[in-house]
Amino acid sequence: MAPRLQIGVSVDGSDPPSALRALSVAAEAGGATNLWLACHLFSREPIASAAAVLAATRSLGTVLMAMSPYTVHPLYAAMAAATLDELFPGRVQLCFGVGAPAALEAAGVAAERPIETLREAIGLARLLLSGEPVTFAGRRYRVSGRMAMGAHRVPLWLAASGPRMLELAGEKADGVVISAGTAPAFIGWCLDIVRRGEERGGRAVKKAALVVCSVDADAHRAHERVRRRLAYVLRGAHHAHNLELAGTRLDQAALADAFAHEDWQRVDALTTDDVITRHCASGTPAAASAMLNAYGEAGLDEIVVYGMHEPVQLEAVLAVVRPQGALTGR
Repeated sequence: MAPRLQIGVSVDGSDPPSALRALSVAAEAGGATNLWLACHLFSREPIASAAAVLAATRSLGTVLMAMSPYTVHPLYAAMAAATLDELFPGRVQLCFGVGAPAALEAAGVAAERPIETLREAIGLARLLLSGEPVTFAGRRYRVSGRMAMGAHRVPLWLAASGPRMLELAGEKADGVVISAGTAPAFIGWCLDIVRRGEERGGRAVKKAALVVCSVDADAHRAHERVRRRLAYVLRGAHHAHNLELAGTRLDQAALADAFAHEDWQRVDALTTDDVITRHCASGTPAAASAMLNAYGEAGLDEIVVYGMHEPVQLEAVLAVVRPQGALTGR
């Protein structure tokens, strides 16, 4: 039998606490395994938000995603994760990532030597979470001490997209998460690289991806909910290979220009329904279900539903999963 796919839900810090609480309750009721709380500069802080989510639910896990070691010292990230795990045992995971370049720039933060920095961040956090005394002397971080919380089995994830970071995730992390807007073919390509890192690290890691989802009896209405969100993601030049592997025709330069000029009519025209159906699980329940299974068949262990702000929309997506008992992976 094919392995069962877990379903997670991501939040981006844009919603007020009352909305986050409602979405968390809907996620748990709908069978989601984890709530992934994004760490975006200038948005709501994920550590405090995670505490509220854990207190408002009974079994829902949380993932602090993706804590940038350029803005949050790995020692502090490990302290936060261990403290939350002390309060809510077994329901906390920690994810590192470089961070959004534009946000880092806006905060005056330079993301130098990202591979080396993330390698040190994961290594340091793992040592700290062991509960043992730590003497760590890296190029970026030097730490001596022992955390008062003792040992905590908090899985460490890495948000990755480029080949070197993907390989690092396979080698050093417990899991890898791939960004939103990626097509199943691109995810398969990414996971092949992760497996090279797994071979070097000598163990398997969990594999997840953010997936833009929208479900409606009217496919056009479903697509309209996610069109601009997907366009914003795909306008980035780093998505060129993603588009190529999916066979997607999209003028990224024109799309970026349309966003820069807030020409929403042009943004919508460039981001066709064909683009949406290749890079999202969007449409009728049957179409969304088929696409979610395609993501699972690409090799994922967990699909993280991306872009949800209304519980009713999340419930519609999770209802696609429930009638089948479970989506299946490889």
